[in-house]
Amino acid sequence: MTTSVIERKWHTTNEVAAMLGFGLSKTKMLVLTGEIRSVKIGRNRRILPAWVDEYVQRVTSDAVEGRVA
Repeated sequence: MTTSVIERKWHTTNEVAAMLGFGLSKTKMLVLTGEIRSVKIGRNRRILPAWVDEYVQRVTSDAVEGRVA
């Protein structure tokens, strides 16, 4: 018998705020402006881990290239 571990596929806005070290209102603003992609499922927003990584990559590449975020 094998046991498989189910990994989380979605994060809440609150979880993403904690991961990034941002406040909830800043994270919600990033989601609402499309800086961080999300989907609405019912009344809730959900964010894929890859979309968080995408945001971090974009912000860090802008910083390296000398662009203002």
